[in-house]
Amino acid sequence: MPVVQMVNHENQPVGEVSLSEKVFGRKINRHLLWEAVQSHQASQRRGTACTKTRAEVSGGGVKPWRQKGTGRARAGSNRSPLWRKGGVTFGPKPRDYTWELPKKMRRLAMCTALSAKLVDKEIVVLDELVVEEIKTKKIIQVLKNLKLNGRITMIPGQADDKLRLSGRNIKSLRILNPQNIFTYGLLDCDYLLMTRAAVSYIEESLGQ
Repeated sequence: MPVVQMVNHENQPVGEVSLSEKVFGRKINRHLLWEAVQSHQASQRRGTACTKTRAEVSGGGVKPWRQKGTGRARAGSNRSPLWRKGGVTFGPKPRDYTWELPKKMRRLAMCTALSAKLVDKEIVVLDELVVEEIKTKKIIQVLKNLKLNGRITMIPGQADDKLRLSGRNIKSLRILNPQNIFTYGLLDCDYLLMTRAAVSYIEESLGQ
């Protein structure tokens, strides 16, 4: 059973946390992680690219010149894809790029991402994270005390508007509620900062 050290806001050890083998001790499946990341990124695409076909561009309707006798190639419309300002053949049209993994695969991917972070020693567990007032400086000070550099994904024990508002101006910080974690959010960071309550919730929801 994996064990990590738990610290407080001052980066002082306050105990140890035993992590669930089902959630944090999974074998690393790189292909599954790749699929989860591809699914997330594909779902973020707006899919608004659009080109006009020969039926949608303006003009046409009149044969440019008679069929025979001019010495030029046959032409039926000046909006043919072969012509300048003509329609586009097989061009992009608005579409939905979303595709989702099955539920069991999504859960396994999140467990695999957590296990990978644990193997790389990129998980930090706080005893608690309480914000009494909206102050970005306090969040920055906590991160400095913990000596965390780079991109950080923070997972508190529960949704906290004061914490969200305090940390939204920090470009390198992403705050996720434990109910809304996703594989890409767990992987796309240098450190994963979780509270003890968040660890318990994740183990209960993913360890089933």
